[in-house]
Amino acid sequence: MEICPDQLAKVTAMIDRIKVGLLTTLDRHNYLHSRPVETLRADGDGALWFFTDWQTTKVDELEEDRQVSLSYVDPMRRTYVVVNGFGSLRSDPPRAQELWRASQRAFYPEGPTDSRLAVLRVRIERAEYWIAPGRLSYLAAAIKAAFTGKPAGVIGENRQFHLGIGPR
Repeated sequence: MEICPDQLAKVTAMIDRIKVGLLTTLDRHNYLHSRPVETLRADGDGALWFFTDWQTTKVDELEEDRQVSLSYVDPMRRTYVVVNGFGSLRSDPPRAQELWRASQRAFYPEGPTDSRLAVLRVRIERAEYWIAPGRLSYLAAAIKAAFTGKPAGVIGENRQFHLGIGPR
């Protein structure tokens, strides 16, 4: 798995377009715990930015194990993205101001300086995406498989890469 800057740019563009993903951490019993999060920004260097409340269980989970996984799905565009990386939390009012959206006031009534607001940064370590073609491509693959007796491989586009950055 070699890293190509174009692949990282493609993944961050897909994430930027989808916005909401499922963030998965390990809970205190080592069970996977997933919840929806809104991606406020996906940087070209492999950093994803979110807000969270200092009082949520994800804060405790990230203090125990910084490894996370994020899954994004856009069924209309038949696009699927999974990233694995490392999360870090900070109190960062200037960054919060930069990422702020009016809709966030529902969760943080005091705005970007709300004392409950934590900035979560996920550094992508690995990523994989799939872009599935339309139904006709699947039908053509099914017909070919029926005639040749060989199952279809990946239909559409599938790429994975490893940034090799590690937790920072």
